[in-house]
Amino acid sequence: MALVFPILLGSVRSDRQGIKAARFIARLIAARGHEPVLVDPLEKPLPLLDRMYKEFPKGEAPAVMEELAALYRRADGFVLVAAEYNQSVPPALKNLLDHFLEEYFWRPSAILSYSAGRFGGVRAGVALRTILTELGMPSIPSTLAIPTIGRALSEEGAANEPWLETAASRFLSEFEWYAQALAAKRALGPTPY
Repeated sequence: MALVFPILLGSVRSDRQGIKAARFIARLIAARGHEPVLVDPLEKPLPLLDRMYKEFPKGEAPAVMEELAALYRRADGFVLVAAEYNQSVPPALKNLLDHFLEEYFWRPSAILSYSAGRFGGVRAGVALRTILTELGMPSIPSTLAIPTIGRALSEEGAANEPWLETAASRFLSEFEWYAQALAAKRALGPTPY
């Protein structure tokens, strides 16, 4: 069963490294027969949060919100690509997430964090878990943390370190399982509560 996985990139910095991680995971998702869709806040700029998508009258939300809402409604799960900013999530990612709510419900999320140093952005991943659960897309138990991203991945998103492909394969297998399980339950109709 082919699944749709938006990849929510968290950085808008001019020298950002996360784009390499997004390209890496998108390539692996596509190789598994699924549809990765990169959501880059540089290409899909949202204003600082004033009103959520659901707070606009039907058909009156900005075009970029309508486009993302349509994508999110057909999504089977979300991959979050996050650097660690001051022991938390990048502001561009938080802003991107906060514009939506019901569009995330009953879809799993998978956290891919990274850093220039040794810790791979794991504190951003810890902070994201609470946020994602509140949004209705709880994260899978595993995370994929990429340390020293400047060396670990090429500009095109190719792994320069052998462990990375193996770790990513396990990570995506777990994510697929959760996405397939929740897709089957969503197909049965709305929840009773």
